[in-house]
Amino acid sequence: MSKKQNDFLIIGSGSAGCVLANRLSADPNNQVVMLEAGRKDSLWDIFIHMPAALTIPIGNRRYDWMYLSEPEPHMNQRRIYHARGKLLGGCSSINGMIWQRGNPMDYERWAAREGLQTWDYAHCLPYFKRMENSLSTGETQFRGGHGPLELEKGPGVNPLFQSFLKATEEAGFPRTDDVNGYRQEGFSLFDRNIRRGRRLSSARAYVHPVLHRKNLTVKTKAFVSEILFEKNKAIGVVCNGEKIYSNEVILSAGAFNSPQLLQLSGIGPAHHLESLGIPVRHNLPAVGDHLEDHLEVYIQHLCKKPVSMNPQLKWYRKPWLGFQWLFFRSGPAATNHFEAGGFIRGNEQVKYPNLMFHFLPLAIRYDGSSPESGHGYQVHVGPMYSDVRGSVLIQSRDAKIYPKVQFNYLSTENDRKEWIEAIHMARHILKQPALQEFNGGEISPGPDVKTDQQILDWVARDAETALHPCATCRMGKETDSVIDPLTMRAYGIEGLRVVDASSMPSITNANIHAPVTMLAEKASDLILGNTPLAPEPFDFFRHQP
Repeated sequence: MSKKQNDFLIIGSGSAGCVLANRLSADPNNQVVMLEAGRKDSLWDIFIHMPAALTIPIGNRRYDWMYLSEPEPHMNQRRIYHARGKLLGGCSSINGMIWQRGNPMDYERWAAREGLQTWDYAHCLPYFKRMENSLSTGETQFRGGHGPLELEKGPGVNPLFQSFLKATEEAGFPRTDDVNGYRQEGFSLFDRNIRRGRRLSSARAYVHPVLHRKNLTVKTKAFVSEILFEKNKAIGVVCNGEKIYSNEVILSAGAFNSPQLLQLSGIGPAHHLESLGIPVRHNLPAVGDHLEDHLEVYIQHLCKKPVSMNPQLKWYRKPWLGFQWLFFRSGPAATNHFEAGGFIRGNEQVKYPNLMFHFLPLAIRYDGSSPESGHGYQVHVGPMYSDVRGSVLIQSRDAKIYPKVQFNYLSTENDRKEWIEAIHMARHILKQPALQEFNGGEISPGPDVKTDQQILDWVARDAETALHPCATCRMGKETDSVIDPLTMRAYGIEGLRVVDASSMPSITNANIHAPVTMLAEKASDLILGNTPLAPEPFDFFRHQP
């Protein structure tokens, strides 16, 4: 390709890349190319479009890059499995479809860092609203009504949902109308990325509707191995062994692969690059550093009444479930089942919720395995803004060799303290009167896990990632970050930006698909030089001690 042919080259088609492909190509004068290393998200692939099939792609090489952490020293040297989307839409094509912005205080925390004043909640709110069409609320002060991402609340018709929500009130926690509105703290039905019984991924919301644009090219099975430079300016990439040139290169490859590509191209911690024989183009120690994630466990109970969804997992029911979904977009296959949950403070020292709960009317793991053949239910829980930090570092000059990913879960005293609080809080809710007609007893971790040390030992044995890695190319000041928050440009390099979960300054206290989408919406205006949307400084709920 000619060096002059493309204006923007986007590497990765996840939540951020899809937003950028849409917004940057809206001007027909911009030639935009998006490169995705995975495959297309075929309309006929029911496992990515059927909401209840969400466990099938995870762990399947056709859909999942299948990462493993390094042995985690505080989790019995376990290597924690980490799914990453291997198709158009990235992780939004295989995730749990839960839509949560995080708490407004998360963005106040972002803005408290040097140079990030325009990333407070007032400045982010208009971008949250721009991207969403909230079917349950319509357009309000806090919710959008005309965006590409249609959001619906789960119906919560299974009696276990209503009993769980009643149990949270009996346990002393408030109900809230909308965890994405004025008040996050509390419990309610959750928003989800499902439209008329189908998953609404970022690719389906942002890219497929604009594929007709002549100035937008989307290439799949396009593996990028290196960024090309002229002096200190990025001018393109090497893709499948061929050079593709562009005026600007935008990394949207995610929290693992964006820092990997930077390091492979000589941008990162100099001492590490030199140890691999990689010429240092720019010493940026924060590339691959500050890795954050959410770890979670499932507390599972037997259900005494035949009302849980576990029987729907039986092999002989699947043809009927598939028929209902294929022809009517209805039935148990048309939901993600993560329909209710909430956010609470695990202690009085934190200013806003540090624990998240998801309730499921069945007992099942992410990989689809079930520990109980009868009826069951479970609650997912874990700390939301742990002080644990990890890293992503390449171990080879070969781009196809996965980088070393180290999370350091459970490595701090505060993290371990919050885990103990999380399990006690979950058990407190699950023993309330509203659930007793269903409660057949705890099966995981089980009644033998009682003491704080036993709880921590169980978490170390059993916890899984919630799949929210971020902050490995974070925005902030150059001395401890990678990206200029006013331009999304990598420090010290021209023509190179990073826009994805790795750009987040710190993790939010909820699933990160919505924050990453918002970040990309705001970044698109910064990249295009548009006047940013005006801040909306509405009051939001703050806990009063």
